[in-house]
Amino acid sequence: MTSVFEEKNLSRAIMKVGLPAMLGQLTTLIYNIADTFFVSLTKEPVMIAAVTLCAPLLLIIMSIACIFGMGGSSVIARLLGEEKREESGTTMNFCVYAMGIAGMITLALGLVFLQPLAELSGADAENITYTCDYLKWIFMGAPFIMLANGFVHLFRSVGLIKEGTMGLVLGNVINMILDYVFIVILNWGTAGAALATSLGFVCATIYYIICMIREEHRGNQLVPLKPAYFSPNAAMIRNVVSIGIPGALITVLMSVSNIVLNNYISIYGSDAVASYGIAYKLDMVPILLSVGLSQGVAPLVGYCYGGNEKKRMHDLVKYTILYGIFMGVIFTAVFILLGKQLAALFLQDDVLIEQTGFFLKILCLSAPMLGVIHMMTSYFQALGKAVKSLTITVLRNAVLFIPGVIILNYFWKLNGVIAAQPVVEIILAVICIAMYIQDISFGSK
Repeated sequence: MTSVFEEKNLSRAIMKVGLPAMLGQLTTLIYNIADTFFVSLTKEPVMIAAVTLCAPLLLIIMSIACIFGMGGSSVIARLLGEEKREESGTTMNFCVYAMGIAGMITLALGLVFLQPLAELSGADAENITYTCDYLKWIFMGAPFIMLANGFVHLFRSVGLIKEGTMGLVLGNVINMILDYVFIVILNWGTAGAALATSLGFVCATIYYIICMIREEHRGNQLVPLKPAYFSPNAAMIRNVVSIGIPGALITVLMSVSNIVLNNYISIYGSDAVASYGIAYKLDMVPILLSVGLSQGVAPLVGYCYGGNEKKRMHDLVKYTILYGIFMGVIFTAVFILLGKQLAALFLQDDVLIEQTGFFLKILCLSAPMLGVIHMMTSYFQALGKAVKSLTITVLRNAVLFIPGVIILNYFWKLNGVIAAQPVVEIILAVICIAMYIQDISFGSK
């Protein structure tokens, strides 16, 4: 841990924690793209549309893991900065068991309300069957989806960065292999895609549990797994949940805004939904890499905050933002120049390829802003300032995005709906910078 959390060279420190997290997000992205690619081989736009419509609900399931994963990670990192190792270990133990229980509850509720949830996602008579097929297997894997996603954050917070990334990579590689088997060979369509996703998370969860057992046998008090260590108290639960719920709401609100967006796009038919789904999956490359960079750096920021190293903390934030902006500029240039060629990897119809390439060129305009937005969100979470982190998300997904979709749809129809993302995120990046300057002016108190 010393080599990671006390590294004096800022760029090296960012790379040590950021690159593994970015690699993990990249494999998640590759699996998402592979999911869409294998489904696209069916040459059925309604199936691609179904997978696109289900994405927000999958994000909501993952967001529940954020309550205990991201919330616990923030608390643990600050406790370690304060050299409270025993409290860090009991917090880790509580978060693991809480995620398992939440996953079982989600599984039961998801299967009971399967049809209404599919309709709420924007499914219509044309694609409702495929949407329900996908959601059924996603809910079956809900406990493992939550555990695997939560473990990633918890492992990073205690310095098990390599293990956290390896579990994510393992799950996604298995997912992609099973995608080929279930969709291409067995022809199971959207059900096969969802089953592959759930089984990938099952394997990742098993890996993480094995790592915890190994670390416990080695005497690492930061990762106790035995039920005997399950001793939550009111203060611990409050600290984790007070950060975790706003963190989870970030993803929930994002999913809600995506559901609204999908409903507006579905007005223009399954082809439009399919085109947007592929463009958005490609645009997820800079989005998830930016998320990985900021989330990887977050425990380091929290550690500096707990150890009262304010100057180092702010320097880390500034460097990370600059790296994120640079990365976003590169992806914007690539997508503008090669949008149609990338779309042609997933589609055969010339009209859909043209439309998807155009959508991608619009969406990618926000890529340079992501470094600012995601780092500011992670910064406030790392410091335990969940309300400010949530404020960024509420502004993006409720105050700005949903009205933006409605207004831009009124004036420019489908193209206006797609343009809502870059318009909103450019405005939000300016707001985030103002919030950060204000926070610094008060000495991060």
